[in-house]
Amino acid sequence: MILLYQHAPIFVHGFKHQLGSTRRDLNELKADNLIAGTVETLSATGYRYCFGLGETETLLTLTAAPLAAALGLAAEPRALVFQHCRAESAVLPYEPGDTTGVSRNQYFGAALMQQLEIDHLPYFCSFASGCAGFLSLLVAAAGLFSNSDERPAVCVMADSRPPGIPFDLLRERILGSDHSSAFVVGREKHGYQLLGISYYSTTRKLVPLVEIVKRTVDMIQALATGLGFDLAGSDVAIHYPNIFPDTWKMVTRYLRISRVEHIMDEMPERAHCGATDGVISLAKVHRGQQGRLHIVVNYGVGLHLGACILEECDAK
Repeated sequence: MILLYQHAPIFVHGFKHQLGSTRRDLNELKADNLIAGTVETLSATGYRYCFGLGETETLLTLTAAPLAAALGLAAEPRALVFQHCRAESAVLPYEPGDTTGVSRNQYFGAALMQQLEIDHLPYFCSFASGCAGFLSLLVAAAGLFSNSDERPAVCVMADSRPPGIPFDLLRERILGSDHSSAFVVGREKHGYQLLGISYYSTTRKLVPLVEIVKRTVDMIQALATGLGFDLAGSDVAIHYPNIFPDTWKMVTRYLRISRVEHIMDEMPERAHCGATDGVISLAKVHRGQQGRLHIVVNYGVGLHLGACILEECDAK
């Protein structure tokens, strides 16, 4: 699926994030029985540390600051859109013996909005897009701009490790961190202009990495063609999630872009932060270079693969 937005100006900015306050290295994680894989395997992949919730932290407290900061940039938002990789993150914990539907369905988004006293706003939520949440949020938020109402939307992502579940995915050799992030989507020219999104999904449990390489290259090239861009002659930054480093190196090589910045931000230091990976790198590399193209690649269990093309604006 390809969605094009170049004739309906939508801008993305105000990127905020926060990671869990407890940092552990691989040996500490193994000693505390918090990883399923081996230290050697995760180290060879490129990981050194990850971040988890502190003793006094919850996912709600972790997310409150990024959301409050984004709200401060959004004036009067029209709506909030939440996304979670883990289904457990979308609902607050409940007592095992609780049989009351209302108390078992304490939605994370609603609880956070009540805490920040903004519970008068419409809100939406999804957890079925895994770590491809940045793109699914853009698709959902862009769909809110169908009339003359110019108010922005605020997007929020948040995930933490459920009790008893390791920080890593054994088969995929992915190490994750507890994270939260928020950003603004609106009509005001700031940050990056959303030009287009290419999105693919399959219900297969396992997709070969060689197929991921080919699909990612084909999707980016088709999206660029639909937008009328010659990537080979453009100044391009490609933002990848902190997983499968060798896979993304092949994607960049096969795209054959002469002026390209290959971005995997601080993978050894903070591991994989779900779709927040892209939020962190977009905030860091914005340099006010009008017209520079940014491609954000998302990959999520479920399975979802996607890429969007953003154009950098001179105003951050």
